[in-house]
Amino acid sequence: KGDRMRSAALVVAALLSRCESFAPARSSVSRKRGVVEYGRRSPATKDLDEIVNDLCRGTNELWASLVLPAVREKVSVAPSGTAGRDPFSILTAAPECPGIPRPAWMVVLFSAPSLLFWYGFYKFSIEEELYQWEIRTHPKGYVSGCGGFGTLFPFVYGFIVGAPLALLHIPPGETILQLSSAWILLTQLNLYRRVNELFPGDPVLYEWWVFLPPPFDVVVGLRQVHFLAKYWEQERGYEPSRDLLAEDLFPFIARMPRFTLKEFIRTPSMWFWFTKDWPDLKYDFLY
Repeated sequence: KGDRMRSAALVVAALLSRCESFAPARSSVSRKRGVVEYGRRSPATKDLDEIVNDLCRGTNELWASLVLPAVREKVSVAPSGTAGRDPFSILTAAPECPGIPRPAWMVVLFSAPSLLFWYGFYKFSIEEELYQWEIRTHPKGYVSGCGGFGTLFPFVYGFIVGAPLALLHIPPGETILQLSSAWILLTQLNLYRRVNELFPGDPVLYEWWVFLPPPFDVVVGLRQVHFLAKYWEQERGYEPSRDLLAEDLFPFIARMPRFTLKEFIRTPSMWFWFTKDWPDLKYDFLY
């Protein structure tokens, strides 16, 4: 039990150390088309990368083994372009590599009527796509995320087991729910880190916003959806598309450069389409 706890603590610490908000300045990173190139690292960092890779791969393989073979086959990663580009093809498309561009308007449109069930599939898909993309583009084939299976299914199974126990007031139920919720939150933080790494020198997200209450956690979540879709458009060689939701109705989603929390609060012009002409708020504590 002690070894398992130490391993879990190690992977969480390793992933947090990679996040901009929790780590010292990192070595330079550059990107050529289709390839993420990592700058030279110390031997200690290389060892840490290998440990994280082994733990992430092991986590993904473990949870994949607990999924029905028919389901695994259905959601296995397909080559780029397997699914059509129309919204209804994307609705049920398996993950692809490079990933499928799923703009913010589409994610909101499909998620809201399904009570966020489709968002769960979206979360699985982008995690699996980034997992495969890291394998393809990292010089050593290392990964730093747990893939779709290792990210989503600990939360899903934790909820399936923990919720009934909690309703029956059986003590482990609450603990299981809390652990599964903590897991999905930390993996979301790690997702933001990896999306930032796709834009070296020009990060698009403040990762630590994941810990903020609504609406600020929703703000960073929508920006992740938007910029990841733009990245996959570029990698696939698609013409840039216009996202009405992100660029017109809610300008904060597509706004660059990224803005601080104070900037967001004091700048109504980036909030909604009907506040575009509103002046900035003039309160000293917001500057």
